[in-house]
Amino acid sequence: METHISCLFPELLAMIFGYLEPGGAGHPAGADPVAAAQPELRDPGHGRHREPQPQRLLQPHRQRAGPRLRGGDQLPALAQPEPLQADHGQQPGPLLIAWGLQRLKSLNLRSCRHLSDVGIGHLAGMTRSAAEGCLGLEQLTLQDCQKLSDLSLKHLARGLGRLRQLNLSFCGGISDAGLLHLSHMSSLRSLNLRSCDNISDTGIMHLAMGSLRLSGLDVSFCDKVGDQSLAYIAQGLDGLRSLSLCSCHISDEGINRMVRQMHGLRTLNIGQCVRITDKGLELIAEHLSQLTGIDLYGCTRITKRGLERITQLPCLKVLNLGLWEMTESEKVR
Repeated sequence: METHISCLFPELLAMIFGYLEPGGAGHPAGADPVAAAQPELRDPGHGRHREPQPQRLLQPHRQRAGPRLRGGDQLPALAQPEPLQADHGQQPGPLLIAWGLQRLKSLNLRSCRHLSDVGIGHLAGMTRSAAEGCLGLEQLTLQDCQKLSDLSLKHLARGLGRLRQLNLSFCGGISDAGLLHLSHMSSLRSLNLRSCDNISDTGIMHLAMGSLRLSGLDVSFCDKVGDQSLAYIAQGLDGLRSLSLCSCHISDEGINRMVRQMHGLRTLNIGQCVRITDKGLELIAEHLSQLTGIDLYGCTRITKRGLERITQLPCLKVLNLGLWEMTESEKVR
């Protein structure tokens, strides 16, 4: 069975960090990253200053101080860790990651329901006196983290300049204003905003007017995204290779405005876009000659005539019409 450090409980991580040489990691001996961060960063809405707790946080009780470990040495015996004393508002889990795992390249925090803007601030190096942060992160998954707001996106843009892949799907707390921060992350290549209910044409405009060089964008099930977004994408995000717009409020008119500038597009997902007709498919077939895959599941207004035009695309390998995919060998039958 594959094991990973993400499977460990915070208490065990605290034990591990207790045996590290703090001085070698850039922290003064005995420094407690959670305690150090208390006065630094607070959740929005908590205006009053909170005095640091007198006890050390997340510090397991040892029977006795163990010797410095060398190769082949055994860990000294440990008693059961004391119950955690940390205030959840201080986000001790992300802080421990930001303090002890600074070289991380990929981090998946999917469905971490307690993760807040404070935790993202730790990861992005906003509390340098306690933790440097994971500034080398290239892939970050925050899917279904419901407590995150636009402030988290500000932290990401300020601190994680090497980020290449960002998944924010189902994050209902982010809005168009937050995308303005992301629009200047020039290293970002893939952005997933699937089912982010507060994203609209305005947010897509922010992305298109920035310095992004995206190759993949997913705004499926963002029902406030419409034809105007396709115009913005054609103007400022014309380097996309993959675009997902499933169940968005788009029509043939929007397709017409987009396809004339998107000749490099390889994958287009427009399933459940019920306003798309054969006219839209004809425009796709005429202008997107490099297309290798298209999703048309649930497009109820298309007919056999439109499908015949799509199947004539020279590079097409995958055509999704329902719960199955039509492969290259099947499309000529």
